Amino acid sequence: MLATQITANDDGTGEAFDSLASLCKASADPLRLQVLRVLHEDSFGVSELCELFDIRQPALSHHLKVLANAGLVATRREGNSIFYRRSELAQRPGLGVLQGSIFSALDQIALPELLASRLQTLHRKREENSRDFFRVNAAKFRQQQDLIASYEQYADTVAGVLGNAPLQQHRVVLEVGPGDGAFLRELAPRFDRVVALDNAPEMLAKARTTAANAGLDNIEFICGDTDASELRKLQADCVVVNMVLHHTLEPARIVSDVANTLAPGGVVLITDLCRHDQAWARENCGDLWLGFDPQDLTTWAGDAGLVDVASVYLAQRNGFQIQVRLFGHPSQ
Repeated sequence: MLATQITANDDGTGEAFDSLASLCKASADPLRLQVLRVLHEDSFGVSELCELFDIRQPALSHHLKVLANAGLVATRREGNSIFYRRSELAQRPGLGVLQGSIFSALDQIALPELLASRLQTLHRKREENSRDFFRVNAAKFRQQQDLIASYEQYADTVAGVLGNAPLQQHRVVLEVGPGDGAFLRELAPRFDRVVALDNAPEMLAKARTTAANAGLDNIEFICGDTDASELRKLQADCVVVNMVLHHTLEPARIVSDVANTLAPGGVVLITDLCRHDQAWARENCGDLWLGFDPQDLTTWAGDAGLVDVASVYLAQRNGFQIQVRLFGHPSQ
């Protein structure tokens, strides 16, 4: 009877107790905590989570329902699939500090070795799917890109940021993932030497064709990743990474790799999506990540010894947002 009276109180304290109990219950299970830990930097479909935790869908769905009722996860339906991500907003304002503390404590715990291995396998599977996507869709690259953000929507801004960058030299520029080669037309006249790097031969072939048709004769094409041996002695005055990181398995490593190629006074220019929840982009656009928080790029750049130089954010009519970020050495 007492519990019923508290729940029914007009001042809302009963509801507050219920919310707190729900949060405590949801976070009092090791499996649910591991799910929240896995959802730290990505969102996953139910089938992917079942694969990660080797659990049948009915059992996992029960745990996900408990987490959702406590406001710890948010969902989005795409077709017949439901994707889960961690909810950064507490169910009730008064529980925000507790929820934040739970997330913070979780993020300091290393994943169990088996789970970490399965997560890596899943990410590699996504990466293979992404590569297959570009191999199959190389001929219609521009149409697929336009589903989220067309080149024309950000190219002028990126070129403007590059034009205002505090470059000491214009000898060498590296573009990682040149796509169909559109931005090479901006880079070739600005630098003595252009290096175009792509791990998809079909896309590199399209970039070659674009360069040839434009009469650009100062471009070297390399098929490989950012750890390619051809880049080990490269001293680039500028590295351009346009709309590439969300297609890569380890974006932080890419940032570190390109930072290592910078000459003194060099800059890294990164254009990418801000974090979003449009999970259909994985299947339709070959995306591995649903964008990134601006702080993610700042953190990765900082870990690589770089600092923010300039930032521009572009809102798209379709709801996506693009971030154009320029990073350089601390002395710049």
